[in-house]
Amino acid sequence: MKVGIIGSGGREHAICQTLKNSNKIDKIFCFPGNAGTKEIAENININLENFENIKNFVFEKKIDLIVVGPEKPLVEGLVDYLESFNIKVFGPNKVASQLEGSKIFTKKLCEKFKIPTAKFGIFENKDSAKEFLKKTKFPTVVKADNLASGKGVYICNEKSEAVIAINEIFDGKFGKAKNLLIEEFLQGEEMSFFTIHDGNTFKTFDTAQDHKRVLEGDMGKNTGGMGAYSPSRLINKDLENKIINKIIKPTLMGLANLGTNYKGFLYTGLMIVNNEPFLIEYNVRMGDPECQTILPKLKTNLVEILLACCEGKLNQFKIEWLNKKSLCVVVCSKGYPEEFNKNVEIENINKIILKEGDFLFHAGTIKKKDKIYAIGGRVLNFITISENLKSARENILKNLEKLNWSGGFYRKDIGYKVIDK
Repeated sequence: MKVGIIGSGGREHAICQTLKNSNKIDKIFCFPGNAGTKEIAENININLENFENIKNFVFEKKIDLIVVGPEKPLVEGLVDYLESFNIKVFGPNKVASQLEGSKIFTKKLCEKFKIPTAKFGIFENKDSAKEFLKKTKFPTVVKADNLASGKGVYICNEKSEAVIAINEIFDGKFGKAKNLLIEEFLQGEEMSFFTIHDGNTFKTFDTAQDHKRVLEGDMGKNTGGMGAYSPSRLINKDLENKIINKIIKPTLMGLANLGTNYKGFLYTGLMIVNNEPFLIEYNVRMGDPECQTILPKLKTNLVEILLACCEGKLNQFKIEWLNKKSLCVVVCSKGYPEEFNKNVEIENINKIILKEGDFLFHAGTIKKKDKIYAIGGRVLNFITISENLKSARENILKNLEKLNWSGGFYRKDIGYKVIDK
């Protein structure tokens, strides 16, 4: 069969590589892909906002399944559009994608269906938001309502930081902003919890601990993710049951109340406070870099799982995993998450020899005349699966020393709370 993957990041390279391992797949197309996917699939340079062109290409190449990686096409309704032409698509529809497309949509759902989350206020302009700060306890959290590639969340320790956040959001840093949220700050530890859905039923799809802050020790600005490890050190059976019964099932009930269901990956971003889960946010796709961290542990054939979801047959499947730990370190362009140089050659990438259990997934890269160049903020993902996280991280850091890329940087402390405690 032929599969098409929408997206160009590390997540899409990881999905592409995992699907490539299936003997059921003859050909993979990536729209637009990156230097890594170019080695195992055919990259197609196509405008992801032109749904008709995508549909025409699917018909022309007789593609059997489309997997949508990033959030923007999902929020804009690509799944609905392609399904209207009877094209098989893995991903949630436009209504369900509002779980990520609008934080206010999700907060109102939480309110109505009593889903545990931080207390919040919604503000339509700078003045009302700044007025609210006068009676706010710090630290507090300021969030852009719309899509912001994981960077529209500000944790503010004092009023001046919150004012900057409000100004940046309403001045259009993440696109036109009609609203923003100010939330109470929850004191706990974050966890990424994944489920996979077929519209009728769902199954868990492992856990991970993401590292959002740009600097070691979880300092500095928020990013799209500097690394992750899996499984999360926080997960236990009691907590898993609470997440499913207090958060995921009521959310699905809320979507059913709106006349829709959920199909695809669902990322539940949580704050765990004394073994109690609070919803921070939903992503309507696999997280990045959590996807790169989790998929190498998957034993069950991924394409069979995705097809089962599209056909409403997920309940017939048992998803099996390797009993191993996984750790991912993201290499970023210098300057990220702010301004960074593009088209910087990654000189030593061919010196990296991957052993069994090692993976290298590309993100913001392009190949030109047999050379690899960085064109994005997050550039490469180094992953190792091992019996323990300490040896996994040591192995990755050795590979990164060999890379010795002058144009980039990375955190050396990924997993520090569980490895270095």
